[in-house]
Amino acid sequence: MRNFDFSPLYRSAIGFDRMASLLNTMNSTEQNQPAYPPYNIELTGEDSYRITMAVAGFEQSELDIQVEQNRLTIAGKKPEESEQRNFLHRGIAARNFERRFQLADHVKVTDAQLANGLLHIELVREIPEAMKPRKVEISQGNLLQHGKADAEKAAAESKADSEAA
Repeated sequence: MRNFDFSPLYRSAIGFDRMASLLNTMNSTEQNQPAYPPYNIELTGEDSYRITMAVAGFEQSELDIQVEQNRLTIAGKKPEESEQRNFLHRGIAARNFERRFQLADHVKVTDAQLANGLLHIELVREIPEAMKPRKVEISQGNLLQHGKADAEKAAAESKADSEAA
């Protein structure tokens, strides 16, 4: 994949520097990240997602899930084997891993379950009420008259305050 120059974005847009650095980071880390363990990302609802990761051979105590600053990290650490085993063929990978996912703002991890060698992680996007669209009621009357009345009221209040002092 090729590199992108985001300098024109910095000249005309404010506050998007985090997104540009995220895209650069995603581009460089995607090429270096191993394919183990395999995983799926599903859209399970309008604002809900599921990551399913194949972690055959790992117990619940050997898995660690952490969320820090919009980054989900899933790690599996197998203890050192005490007995030496002689494999004729070893096709089941049971090596340590660490997989990172960048989460969008307001995406929260709600649940994690391990069943039949699959780790299921449930995520939900919870948009705060202040950021949700809201309807603005349209009032009747002349806006200029309302603005003039508000200005006259504010002037009268400040005059009353100055006379009281």
